[in-house]
Amino acid sequence: MNTPMVVLHESVRDPQAELWFGEPAGFMPLPLNSLLAEPGSADAEAMREAVAPLLEAAPSELVRQRFVAQLAWGQRMLGALCGFGTVHCSVGLHRDDIDLTSAHLLSLFTISWRDTNVAPRGVTAARAATSAKGHTHIAFEELPCGPAVLSESTLHYAAESGLPQLPLLQVHAYIPHPDCKRLAVFTVSSAAVARREEYRALLRGMVETVRFEDPLRVAS
Repeated sequence: MNTPMVVLHESVRDPQAELWFGEPAGFMPLPLNSLLAEPGSADAEAMREAVAPLLEAAPSELVRQRFVAQLAWGQRMLGALCGFGTVHCSVGLHRDDIDLTSAHLLSLFTISWRDTNVAPRGVTAARAATSAKGHTHIAFEELPCGPAVLSESTLHYAAESGLPQLPLLQVHAYIPHPDCKRLAVFTVSSAAVARREEYRALLRGMVETVRFEDPLRVAS
């Protein structure tokens, strides 16, 4: 068996980092700082420079306007996520190894912080999962970083919401911070509801890598 290749992202050395985790191949992190940058900032300028070639390559003004509109819609969505404490967001694109005739599977992976009442970490994780309406497959796990609870849910949007009517699978992991005052929520969302077992295994693999101490410092 080949040993999986591990690539260290530059953020692993971020002095402001509050947790560390491994992300499998197929996920592309979204640059939240650039996409949601304040006008006139260095991040906003970097974003403008990155988008400029795409706009210039557009075959018509209509295509350019559509691209700008889609980008603005994406920024609003990311802004809403960050308003709920999201600090990391990645888009996943994977081949369906079960149904080789199907299209690739698309997913969204997010990490959010939630403030909690002070309590033992296991109690905090259990409360977070069991208090959520409609969650199933609730499982308590003892991970290298401490206790956690995994669960899943399936969302159905109302027709008048204007959102796609496909059911949305969400697999969650609730991982309390050692300070017992907050917890990290890992969520993988996908419309590929039939692959719930595979996404559950994928998320479990990610949360097993979570650390609340700098792994490079610990290793040294």
